[in-house]
Amino acid sequence: MATKTNNNGRGVVAAKGSAAEGLRELFLDGLKDILYAERALVKALPKMAKNSSSPDLVTAIENHVTVTEGQVQRLEQVFEILGETARGKKCEAIEGLIKEGESIMEESVLGPVRDAGIIAASQKIEHYEIATYGTLVAFANTLGEEEISGLLSQTLAEEKDADVQLTETAYASINFDAADEDEE
Repeated sequence: MATKTNNNGRGVVAAKGSAAEGLRELFLDGLKDILYAERALVKALPKMAKNSSSPDLVTAIENHVTVTEGQVQRLEQVFEILGETARGKKCEAIEGLIKEGESIMEESVLGPVRDAGIIAASQKIEHYEIATYGTLVAFANTLGEEEISGLLSQTLAEEKDADVQLTETAYASINFDAADEDEE
């Protein structure tokens, strides 16, 4: 990252030539980022389901794949409303979170401990999505994009529901079964 010094002597990151200059550009950039993330999750979630031993967790993940596919379609609709091409931009955050989930699977044996790790990784992803969609809804509202705000709010609600479902799945038995592995 290139930096320059401002009058206060603090390092200021120099903007790229393609940097957003207004909220609408920043909003569009955030939409491209989350579109990439959702498409990446459609590919990554089935691997998590295959590596889960709990039927409840497998069902929760498989259901979320379907929901995520709907979220991609909704984002494509948002781009259409904006008159923009639905093109994603590499999301470093989701790449890192997916990689962390893969590491958890590699570092745990199939069973309740891996299931607990998959839930933990999945909730980190949900929290990232909740933060992103919350910001995008606020931007849409500020920009007067009511229809888009409604669409993004629907996705935000789905992400919050997914987080609750993961917590309930963890506390229904998985975390306790994983704790029992420590006693064996």
